[in-house]
Amino acid sequence: MNSHRNENPVLITSAAPSYQDQLSARRRRYALMMSLRIPCIVLAVLFAQIWWLALIFILLSVPLPWMAVLIANDRPPRKAETPQRLRRSRPELTAGDQGEESR
Repeated sequence: MNSHRNENPVLITSAAPSYQDQLSARRRRYALMMSLRIPCIVLAVLFAQIWWLALIFILLSVPLPWMAVLIANDRPPRKAETPQRLRRSRPELTAGDQGEESR
């Protein structure tokens, strides 16, 4: 075996994740953000005697649906990283090198 092999897998495609994978990730994000709204409302009810604390929890819960929709409808950005590509083990021969080899 080659001891100088890199352990990272070689990327053979630059394709983005499938649409179904992206959609399921966005659905999970939406469900998580919307589930944060329920505790905010419950905490506002529990702290109704302390009006300013209840108001903070209500104000936190109001923009959550709007933010959840915006984030869930946003596609993930393309990766900016440079993938590891397969490299040839020997250099390409130029036209001048081919003439010298045939001698």
